[in-house]
Amino acid sequence: MISENELKGLIEKVIAEMGTNQNSSSASNQQSTTNNANNTDTVSNLPDDQLKDITAIKMQDYFDMDTCVNKEEYLKYKAKTPARLGIGRAGLRMKTEPLLRYRADHAVAMDAVFSDVSEDFLKEMNLKTYQTLCDNKDVFLTRPDLGRNFSEETLAEMKKDCENNPTVQVYVSDGLSSTAIEANIRDTLPAIINGLKSEGVKVGTPFFVKYGRVAAEDAVAANLNAEVTCVLIGERPGLATGESMSAYMIYKGYPGAPEAKRTVVSNIHKNGTPAAEAGAHIAGVIKKILDAKASGVDLKL
Repeated sequence: MISENELKGLIEKVIAEMGTNQNSSSASNQQSTTNNANNTDTVSNLPDDQLKDITAIKMQDYFDMDTCVNKEEYLKYKAKTPARLGIGRAGLRMKTEPLLRYRADHAVAMDAVFSDVSEDFLKEMNLKTYQTLCDNKDVFLTRPDLGRNFSEETLAEMKKDCENNPTVQVYVSDGLSSTAIEANIRDTLPAIINGLKSEGVKVGTPFFVKYGRVAAEDAVAANLNAEVTCVLIGERPGLATGESMSAYMIYKGYPGAPEAKRTVVSNIHKNGTPAAEAGAHIAGVIKKILDAKASGVDLKL
């Protein structure tokens, strides 16, 4: 049996060793903190042109798997989608670079939704603004019904300012991506208008609708008595791009028109259908709508 003095000595030894380990751990943590701070300072002091752009490589071209039976064949399929394939794993987690890329792409999507189209851009494009019944971005996101309608005062002002009874009314709306509007409208809108005018089609006064949903075009169509109405609107952004825009067209639109009455050209962005090319195509589709006097499922393209 251990004596009292031996037990006391053993306890004192254990306490002494614990103190030594704690001091060592504290010094190690302090050194680690210092190293991290130095690394952070080093990165933060780098010029922008020396920082690695993790979004420079398209997801179709990004590959970071440790093992792959047939990499060449895999990459052929991967080239057809921006989905996050072939990014590898660190245990059960994503690797650092794919995780940072995900966070960067998510930030782009958030900015596209919550930012507004700049006033300078609207002045440059000579687009007057009409606002839906939404007072702010929060209301727009939570009350889609208010984004489809205008006040009587706004409709009266629109009717006064714009050409009435146009054959085609084309206008722009922020929708769910203001970024898409500023990225594409400079090339798309002129291409549509010039394409239609070259066919002798009467085009109404272009303008901008703030906090607008797609179906706001029905109220515009009825208010201006347009034969065909086309809205160029920012689409809900994903992790592949925050710049995607679509064109929704309807023949003799009216409030409450079913979605099946709309013809749409989507994925207008630099990695999809380029803006100028999309504009020329939309003008051609509108001409077919006019000739057929139908849109949506009633239109046979």
